[in-house]
Amino acid sequence: MRPHQSKNIEKRFILSLSLTGLILIGEVIGGLWTGSLALLSDAAHVFMDIFALALSFLALRLSAQPPDDRHTYGWHRLEVLAALTNGVTLILIALGIWYEAYQRWLEPTQVLGLEMLGIAVIGLIVNIIVAFILRGQDILHDDHHAHESHNGHKDINLQSAFLHVVGDAISSVGVIAAGFIIWQTGWYWVDPLASALIGSLILFNATRLTRSALHILIEGTPAGLSLQNVTNEITMAPAISSVHDLHVWSICSGHIALSAHVVLEEGYVHSSDSIMADLKDRLRTRFGIEHTTIQFENAPCLQHADCNGC
Repeated sequence: MRPHQSKNIEKRFILSLSLTGLILIGEVIGGLWTGSLALLSDAAHVFMDIFALALSFLALRLSAQPPDDRHTYGWHRLEVLAALTNGVTLILIALGIWYEAYQRWLEPTQVLGLEMLGIAVIGLIVNIIVAFILRGQDILHDDHHAHESHNGHKDINLQSAFLHVVGDAISSVGVIAAGFIIWQTGWYWVDPLASALIGSLILFNATRLTRSALHILIEGTPAGLSLQNVTNEITMAPAISSVHDLHVWSICSGHIALSAHVVLEEGYVHSSDSIMADLKDRLRTRFGIEHTTIQFENAPCLQHADCNGC
């Protein structure tokens, strides 16, 4: 990530944290005042948003630290660990909301529907503003990225924070609907029902985020990138006969690494420097792979089992 991009993301995190803090205060007070579990559930989600934003911001700052002798890739993986923590904590929050909704379903309590509705509308407006701050600029830029790798490798912490806020916005819509129904009908059981739906939404997003972070941690092939396409791109280069022991993984989102054994055709050993430069340019241009480790061979590896070792 370029320095100016990192600074821009930091500013977006700080502003988002401030606005999200206002939502939290408003929904906690409003939930206690109106007796709405849906508002308090949304407030719990907002609290986790603040935790997520703060943790992601810290990871972003630490990931900018340069590599050293003990951390040769730097601190990039902290971004992934932060996203994983966000996902797991949200799963726990969702389960807690379901439990409380079940208790309220068994014993409905009185809720001030009109006041609940007004607070939820304000929360929705602020959530939309925060979502645009976190993601609006990226959405405008998406149409300019045509390479395969650029479709699936946005900063995972920005994605994490954005998913949290979008979940809050959708939750606010549910709370608005619940508040309107309670206001008009007095059906207090709608409040725990809305809470359970909010919990389901949180669980869905948290599971997807956790799966994405775990995929990076186990060094799976980056999402949206085909290993076969990478192989084809390498073998299409002049003077290359074949490729084996190809590995592609993510150090963090948007930071892809590759290692491979590349077999050269006869007579091209002395051109290895120019071939290497061409290969790196091809991989960087099409797939966004910046970190490449390539070993040239004149013939297929005779001890292929050793090549597959960790």
